[in-house]
Amino acid sequence: MGEVNGFMGHNMLAPFTAGWQIDMGPLVIEKAEGSYVYDINGKKYLDSLSGLWCTSLGGSEARLIEAANKQLNTLPFYHSFWNRTTKPSLDLAKELLDMFTARKMAKVFFTNSGSEANDTQVKLVWYYNNALGRPNKKKIIAQGNSYHGSTYLTAGLSGLPILHQKFDLPPPRILHTQCPHYWSNHLPGETEEEFSTRLANNLENLILKEGPETVAAFIAEPVMGGAGVIVPPATYFDKIQIVLKKYDILLIADEVICGFGRLGTMFGCDKYNIKPDLVSVAKALSGGYMPIGAVLVSPEISNVIHSESNKVGAFCHGFTYSGHPVACAVALEALKIYKERNILEVVNKLSTKFQEGLKAFADSPIIGEIRGTGLVLSTDFVNNKSPNDPFPYDWAVGTYFGAQCQKYGMLVSFSGDHVNMAPPFSLTLEELDEMISIYKKALEDTEKRVEELKAMKK
Repeated sequence: MGEVNGFMGHNMLAPFTAGWQIDMGPLVIEKAEGSYVYDINGKKYLDSLSGLWCTSLGGSEARLIEAANKQLNTLPFYHSFWNRTTKPSLDLAKELLDMFTARKMAKVFFTNSGSEANDTQVKLVWYYNNALGRPNKKKIIAQGNSYHGSTYLTAGLSGLPILHQKFDLPPPRILHTQCPHYWSNHLPGETEEEFSTRLANNLENLILKEGPETVAAFIAEPVMGGAGVIVPPATYFDKIQIVLKKYDILLIADEVICGFGRLGTMFGCDKYNIKPDLVSVAKALSGGYMPIGAVLVSPEISNVIHSESNKVGAFCHGFTYSGHPVACAVALEALKIYKERNILEVVNKLSTKFQEGLKAFADSPIIGEIRGTGLVLSTDFVNNKSPNDPFPYDWAVGTYFGAQCQKYGMLVSFSGDHVNMAPPFSLTLEELDEMISIYKKALEDTEKRVEELKAMKK
């Protein structure tokens, strides 16, 4: 792993056939300016992933910096234990409850990340069912290829096998159902709606097999990020929610990537008519300027937890930095900016050109699918345009494409042979033109490289 923290997309030598290699790192970023970042050598890169899906307002938003400085000079820290709190955390909780309108939420619990938020969700679900006298109703179902975090519990919730290997994951009580990726998983002749019906039926069969009395919750992202921007097929969430309601199973909406405008709606739940019992948010909550996450809890669940914690004397869950006043102050300012700048209108204006401009390359012989919505998009590189015919692993096609983007001055996320992009909302139309131009040049280079590798293989 080297000395740099982090594992997903960690920069190492990626081997190719015939001894060909590409050295991609480490890349040391020194400063940010709007939609761009600069490395320690002064090279400028268009940041097409908003840091890690989070710097929604770009890298030099003066108002967020000012909010942090003001709070640091007023109250740099206080905790949220023993019925103590701070005004920024109270104000932010109210703002979040007002902003989330897919259904009424009652309480907010602050964390430091999306991972901690989803980890907290599991504890809340277990606490809730214990309080209701249902000690066996504890299993959590997640989707295959999903990503929900990197703590012990959330890495287990995630459905990406690479997160489980060598870590003794997933733990007990965690189950996985099919990934709702229509392009790669549908049957011949199956429509999107028929595909959704089959997945809902499979979910119900899994619940019946395990026993409905043992299944507590289902967790899902409105649009799956880590798996490569999997947009749900027609009526998927409508059908899934019917099954969950039938068996009294809670729905946790993981809005860590989708929340605060990324999809062209304030939350993914708004876009797909999701009525969750619990919601996780993070990332764009502070525009990425401070570590912060949050859990939104429905009245039905919060009432039970409040009553039970009064019986036992306390609700014993929290973190030193839960509701950190500086993080909350920055998040409050970010939410104000989203409102004042009508961020949904901005995103929807940009997203039309973003989606159409990049999907125009879908006919490339090395691309299987380009998919996305709003300001998030993924490209799958496959052989013969088939999800069942991947390129040889050691060709590292996605890595090569990412390297070419970096060479031309743009940073993307790549994992295996899919590449993700999620630019900041502050992106200008000129910067979007630059993004599309660099993508085109990197794609042309990658097509040539694949032709060379195929010729060498003959």
